[in-house]
Amino acid sequence: MFCSAVEMFGLLFFVLMAHTAYGDVSYSFPEEMKRGSVIGNIAKDLGLDVNRLSIREVRIDNEGNRKRFCDINLNTGELTVAERIDREEICGKKASCVIKQELVLENPLELHRFILNVEDINDNSPQFKQSVIKFEIRESAVKGSRYLLDEAHDADIAINSVQSYTLQNNEHFLLNVLTKANGRKYGELVLNKELDREQQKEVTLILTAVDGGTPPRSGTVAIHVTVLDANDNAPVFSQAVYKVSLPENSPVDTVVVTVSATDADEGQNGEVTYEFGHLSERLMDIFSLDSLSGEIKLTGLIDYEEESLIELPIQAKDGQGLASHCTVLIDVIDVNDNAPTIMTKSVKILIPENAFPGTEVGIINVQDRDSENNGQVRCSIQQNVPFKLVPSIKNYYSLVTTGELDRELLSDYNLTITATDEGSPPLSSTKNLHLTVADVNDNPPVFQEHNYRAHVQENNKPGSSICSVSATDPDWRQNGTVVYSLLSSDVNGAPVSSFLSINGDTGVIHAVRSFDYEQLKSFKVLVLARDNGSPPLSSNVSVSVFISDENDNSPQILYPSPEGNSFMTEMVPKAAQAGSLVSKVIAVDADSGQNAWLSYHIIKATDPGLFTIGVHSGEIRTQRDISESDSMKQNLIVSVRDNGQPSLSATCALYLLISDNLAEVPELKDMSHDESSSKLTFYLIIALVSVSTFFLTFIIIILAVRFCRRRKPRLLFDGAVAIPSAYLPPNYAEVEGAGTLRSTYNYDAYLTTGSRTSDFKFVRSYNEGTLTTDLTLKKTQSAVDDLEGLDAEMSDSFQVGLFIY
Repeated sequence: MFCSAVEMFGLLFFVLMAHTAYGDVSYSFPEEMKRGSVIGNIAKDLGLDVNRLSIREVRIDNEGNRKRFCDINLNTGELTVAERIDREEICGKKASCVIKQELVLENPLELHRFILNVEDINDNSPQFKQSVIKFEIRESAVKGSRYLLDEAHDADIAINSVQSYTLQNNEHFLLNVLTKANGRKYGELVLNKELDREQQKEVTLILTAVDGGTPPRSGTVAIHVTVLDANDNAPVFSQAVYKVSLPENSPVDTVVVTVSATDADEGQNGEVTYEFGHLSERLMDIFSLDSLSGEIKLTGLIDYEEESLIELPIQAKDGQGLASHCTVLIDVIDVNDNAPTIMTKSVKILIPENAFPGTEVGIINVQDRDSENNGQVRCSIQQNVPFKLVPSIKNYYSLVTTGELDRELLSDYNLTITATDEGSPPLSSTKNLHLTVADVNDNPPVFQEHNYRAHVQENNKPGSSICSVSATDPDWRQNGTVVYSLLSSDVNGAPVSSFLSINGDTGVIHAVRSFDYEQLKSFKVLVLARDNGSPPLSSNVSVSVFISDENDNSPQILYPSPEGNSFMTEMVPKAAQAGSLVSKVIAVDADSGQNAWLSYHIIKATDPGLFTIGVHSGEIRTQRDISESDSMKQNLIVSVRDNGQPSLSATCALYLLISDNLAEVPELKDMSHDESSSKLTFYLIIALVSVSTFFLTFIIIILAVRFCRRRKPRLLFDGAVAIPSAYLPPNYAEVEGAGTLRSTYNYDAYLTTGSRTSDFKFVRSYNEGTLTTDLTLKKTQSAVDDLEGLDAEMSDSFQVGLFIY
């Protein structure tokens, strides 16, 4: 029921006042309001947008108060009671109880001060220091004698404090209520009728103190009067008020002041004792009073920041109970005993590395509980960091960047903020902040080499790795994760993906197919390295792939045709001397390098000592002079080997005829004389048909050659022997000089039909029309002219042969 009365009182006397004084808003409300009770709408009073309170991170700064008195509702902008507010606990007997608060907003930073005036309610009853007040009054006391009563203490103020005293009705005493200079009321017993010790030795009365609250509260104390002989002098203090100054944090046992009172009475009636008036428990723990000497000492520590002025009521009594009062006022002197306090507000722990200089990353608040110069604070930050403190409102500083940040150079910063006051000696404090630079994808992948070279042996297995590329990205996590790929391109008209593939994670390049050196010797591809940032960054590098040759092609004999297909017979004059060139074996190898280095060997001969062959040139020469005893027909089997590992080879057969004229050949001569005339007509018909057929065939070949001449050379020459292009495989010679056709010689080539009855001899010196080695495989106008000339001569030779026949 008492609580409900308090609430009704609070609601009845709640007065909300909002006014602007130097930018401050003031609210007045009664103490002991329930938690969550609305004090006022500060957002409305300050003209703030309620919808942006949460965004601007509105909060209440208590200016160093240890208790949190109020909260702000971010949805409505109302100030509400955060916890129980007891005016007596906060302000004691002060007439005005003011709590200073600050409202802090960010984005942008704003600071609004507001004041809470806590109004007193009648929540405390008057109390007397003692439960029984004892007096010893001599019976000789005259009517009108006065006896000072203990003052009743009421923690409330103004009208809610003690307003009146009442005394139980009795025949000896009256109550006289007096008011001190400070407005406090106290009572005196006034002897209205002399005491008679023989009739009544003791008188017991009840004194009641009543405050002015609604409803009023009261407290009582018993007065016990012992009737004695008269004591008509009360102690008198030397000063009504003692004023002293005392530095805060003075050591224990420091003598504050010594009070002194004298009593004109003698003996026991003149013996004075001292004691404190009503003190709070906190002050009772800090001060002590010697009851005999009046010396006041410190038994605890005083703090200027807690209380700057202390009032101690002192009472002096004589042996018979007469008393007087004085007051000790202690002015507490501030000492620089509080180091500044650094508080961080909304510090961004992660800062993107692309933040512009001047970006605000945090708010620093510095406070010092000392006063005047002792509370003036300077704030600084260490050198050589891309941050600085910019003074803002009051004791607030903005922490901003001063330069560009690069996470790859330095990813973390340990900042030390130092706050120093202006006291003597100055005090300082530090606070460490750990800031991390957040990664931004600002670095593309970088390859370890400017270009890569890969060597792969031909006939490799598909899927085998040929090389690997590697790129690094100093960015973090996905921004530094590198993925590899091949840029789309064509190699010999085919997509690069049909030749190579790359592992996107490791950068290992694999061959998709088996390579053939004779078809493709080298090619280039571009490898792209891309990170996983947003947006992604990339770079590329060139990879040159070189295909190495293997000995996978056997030598191919161009002249004469390999064994079993030869229709050519070489004529050797009977007068040939030792060292004479009689023929030449011409061979090529599609491989390159040492795999295409050819060597020539005679592996079988009719007369082993008659002919020799050049190991590297393939030229067949006589080893000695031709003699009459030598067989007219000489057969040679020649092997051509390359220099590969293992070596590959091919063989061919050469048919040599030692004679100056085909007519000298015995087989032909006997056949012409032994043929009967009866068969002559039959052979002439066969010969005519054969020659006609051969001529028509040759004419068709000539026309075909002329038709193909416009696209490629029909005859290739290296040396004196003319070889049809059909003999040559692809890539039989190299532009680097590794080809197998080199020497230039003159030969007489003899073509036999195999009929043993006709021969056609084509005698032609080809020295003038022979292509040089460096022009082999090149189609030039001179080569075309030579081929046309050769066609004409061959046609003429056929016509002459028919005519002679």
